[in-house]
Amino acid sequence: MKITFKLYASLTEHLPAPVRTSNQLPLEVAEGSTIAQVIEPFGLPEKLVHLVLVNGVYVEPGQRLTRVLNEGDVLAIWPPIAGG
Repeated sequence: MKITFKLYASLTEHLPAPVRTSNQLPLEVAEGSTIAQVIEPFGLPEKLVHLVLVNGVYVEPGQRLTRVLNEGDVLAIWPPIAGG
């Protein structure tokens, strides 16, 4: 099944070079894939996987191992961001 994987801010460096400027990557993933299974091959440091959204809806850390993705979902991840 196909999903869109988006990384923001400093996490974009974990995407393949050709798609870093657009910050998104179309992905083919197995049916029943969880958020954690999709993230794992990209080597994202766990402490930097802060804000996780599926189709714009926040997914709590405890649900990321079991939350199954569906065809067409958009998985977006932000690191902790400080500002002022």
